[in-house]
Amino acid sequence: MSGTTQAKKLYEILNRLVRTNGGRVAGGSLATVLLYCAIKKTYAIYQAKLKCKKGGNDVVGTTEAKETEGVTSVVDLITSSANSQQNADKARTPALNREFLLQLRDLIKIIIPSVWSKEFSILVIHTGTLVTRTFLSIYVATLEGRLVKSIVKKDIHKFTMLLINWFLIAVPASFVNSLIRYVESKLSLAFRTRLVNHSYNLYFENQTYYRVSNMDGRISTADQCLTEDLTMFTQSISHLYSSLTKPLLDVLITTISLVRIFKYKSNSPLNTSVPGIIAFVSIFGTALILRLSSPKFGKMVAEEARLKGNLRFIHSRIITNAEEIAFYNGHKVELNQLLNSYTALVKQMKIIFNQKFSYIMLEQFIMKYMWSLCGLVMVAIPVMSRTIENTDGDVTTSQDALLVSERTQAFTVSRSLLMSASDACERIMSSYKEILELAGYTGRVSEMLSVFHSVSQGQYERTQVNSRHLEIKGETVETEDYIKLVDVPVITPNGDVVVPSLSFQINPGMHLLITGPNGCGKSSLFRILADLWPVYSGTLYKPSPRRMYYIPQRPYMSLGTLRDQLIYPDTPADMSVKGYTDKHLDNILNIVSLSHIVQRVAGWDSVYDWTDVLSGGEKQRIGMARLFYHRPKFALLDECTSAVSIDVEGHIFEAAKACGIVMLTITHRPSLWKYHTHLLQLNGEGGWKVEELNTADRLTLNEEKEKLESQLSGIPKIRDRLRDVCTMLGEDSSVLDDTDDVV
Repeated sequence: MSGTTQAKKLYEILNRLVRTNGGRVAGGSLATVLLYCAIKKTYAIYQAKLKCKKGGNDVVGTTEAKETEGVTSVVDLITSSANSQQNADKARTPALNREFLLQLRDLIKIIIPSVWSKEFSILVIHTGTLVTRTFLSIYVATLEGRLVKSIVKKDIHKFTMLLINWFLIAVPASFVNSLIRYVESKLSLAFRTRLVNHSYNLYFENQTYYRVSNMDGRISTADQCLTEDLTMFTQSISHLYSSLTKPLLDVLITTISLVRIFKYKSNSPLNTSVPGIIAFVSIFGTALILRLSSPKFGKMVAEEARLKGNLRFIHSRIITNAEEIAFYNGHKVELNQLLNSYTALVKQMKIIFNQKFSYIMLEQFIMKYMWSLCGLVMVAIPVMSRTIENTDGDVTTSQDALLVSERTQAFTVSRSLLMSASDACERIMSSYKEILELAGYTGRVSEMLSVFHSVSQGQYERTQVNSRHLEIKGETVETEDYIKLVDVPVITPNGDVVVPSLSFQINPGMHLLITGPNGCGKSSLFRILADLWPVYSGTLYKPSPRRMYYIPQRPYMSLGTLRDQLIYPDTPADMSVKGYTDKHLDNILNIVSLSHIVQRVAGWDSVYDWTDVLSGGEKQRIGMARLFYHRPKFALLDECTSAVSIDVEGHIFEAAKACGIVMLTITHRPSLWKYHTHLLQLNGEGGWKVEELNTADRLTLNEEKEKLESQLSGIPKIRDRLRDVCTMLGEDSSVLDDTDDVV
């Protein structure tokens, strides 16, 4: 179809559309039609070129039916593409949709596991208090009407009795009001406890706490999700239950009461139905207006939570790396990063404030003033239009027939009930914004739990520097007393292949020394052996984690007593089960030359910040003391005695060998060579070799290496001194010239 024909047909369609709608074609419809024309034209040109390339000449000679089919297919393609993009955007944006409902359903199954659970019992009690409060509101409204009637009738005795009744009902009403808030807080806490326990179990299952931050890139602030997001979600859902349940009950019960009053006070069906029509139009009109004008609060709240987490993350980095930052005087850079993060958070909060300002202004205008106006009309119609028949058959107005006190009572009760229903409807309408905020928290919590599940099962998603997509195809086989690698690569979480394939075996009695330049994969190999990094290919044979123990260069000091530091990760109860006493721990400290620590800190039960109390060497010796407490079959030692003196270090390694512990050691100290039987050399370029370690020959070569390095390091100094002497003499040196030429 030619461009002219397309334009002509489009013009005819547009004319028909305008004539049909009486000229009320929206600007969005015109823009859509024009966009459709442009895309259709582009697609037609593309199809023509494609057919020309294939040698087809049927582009010009196509029939009108084929043109229609082509146009239809283009429209279908564009529509499906647009729908797919729209669905993708909606999936990424927290909103009141099917995805939110499914996520909320899954979370509710977690926080309320069964009808016999504590949470469901609290929920039932909470519902009972809300129902009780609704009936109390109706009773108070009726009592208020009777009080007003007694005032108008000047009935002092009845007024006094009703006042006493008012004070008597105030006590249980106050109790119920307070109980609602109390039970809501208990419900929120119960929900949070249940969800926290579930989340923590997932977080610490299969080392997820390590993998989610080191192997996966979907959650950058897990601490934010596990603390603030869980709290906000549980508070939001428990408060939303109160905000929806009680208003719905109020609307239902007060509506029934109002209908009864209207039927009693009005003898005309029209006067009874008109208030209902006004209420229906007011409520659903308000709902439609607020729905169309509501900003995307869910998306904005989720973004605000993300920015808060990022700000907390930057703060935690500064605290963790305070010493390094201070050495580098990097406070300006860190301050800029902190201020940029805070500025982004402030900007997002201002956006939310601005959106809430206009939305709440519209909401208050409609719900407080327009609804009050409609309410007055609804109450006035039945009362003012009531007529009764006289004995003569004449009809008079309610103003002549009804007593003033009865009209006042009817108006007061109706107004109180209507205000209660109006307030309930207002809370229901306002809850839409809270539902959108709940959708934001629900999305973040659901995403966190989903990531924890997938990471626990070894499924990672991470933005990598290279475009390599890695699949975990390796296999790990548990053994009793040996470690064997068969074609196992060493690959970082970013996808960098450090060693393409590694194969060796460690048997009982062997002790492996691992050497190589920085970044060659020494510590990475330990992470694979400890199941922190996956086996992407090949087969890894190794004992269970309880038969292996890893000691890093900087041992972790936990919170607790001195005893807790030595037996970590065991507890005192585990220690008793194993048959250990403090006397055994004293003997272990003697092995690592730390027996003086117990007296220095006033006993095993003393509690300090051990990271600051102990020196670097003492912390490393505590790490080695844990080795003798747990007595594993294999020990992975990563520069774990670099701050310990050579004599103490040698005593520790001798004791480890005497205990039958197979050591895999990363070290740069030649003094430890004699405690190992084999050597694994990594060259940093993917190459490696395993051989028996001849300590004497290797020490001789190492001494020669140090001597040559010392001699070579002195050559530049000698050459500089010769140049200075020649300058003072005003002469040249042939040796210096030759050296410069060589350089």
